[in-house]
Amino acid sequence: MTASATPDETQDGQTEPGLRADAERNRDRILAAARRLYAAEGIGVSMAAVAREAGVGKATLSRRFATREELITAVFADRMDAYAAAVTEALADPDPWRGFAGYIQAVCAMQAADRGFADVLTMTFPASKALEARRTAAYNGFLELIDHAQAAGHLRDDFTSQDLVILLMANAGVIAATGDAAPETWRRLVGHMLRSYAAPGAALPPLPEGPSPSALYRAMVRLARTGADAS
Repeated sequence: MTASATPDETQDGQTEPGLRADAERNRDRILAAARRLYAAEGIGVSMAAVAREAGVGKATLSRRFATREELITAVFADRMDAYAAAVTEALADPDPWRGFAGYIQAVCAMQAADRGFADVLTMTFPASKALEARRTAAYNGFLELIDHAQAAGHLRDDFTSQDLVILLMANAGVIAATGDAAPETWRRLVGHMLRSYAAPGAALPPLPEGPSPSALYRAMVRLARTGADAS
């Protein structure tokens, strides 16, 4: 008795071009939908919500991405590449302090541009070797960046790599709290933190303007409503 072909194969074992194209289109739709939802709401969005946004069934989503980690890895692979590349660019700056400050600003800007990426930067994904490899490369580069800036005498000797993690957590919180009510608030936070990292005599970056009182009030109202909705 001849074995039946799988739904994606012809009787001679070859995958039909039309089915391959459909599968690729579904994958692209899923990734686009996940990017939209993650950017707006963070990576806590359910797989079911991604499937609805993409207009595909849960089974189709599971065939393309068996786990949440696989989907997150695919969505943020390019952003993690940019994250690692930012360290390389900073290390190439002949002024170690300027390279350090530029890197901090660049990474925090990546967080502000994509709420999902803000989540990814402050979490670990042990099952996703690709994401963790990129994170490790960026981390090792950052350690080198710290050494260079401290050796130049412009970065405080007591600054450690853990301080970046703390900043990213704080920045993620500001981004989530202010939303579109005061979207540039994070710049003020980062400006103050860079000044706190500077050793005496280092060139201080300009301090960005803070949000207006009315914008900050709207952000506070927004945060209160979000907390009420969650309770």
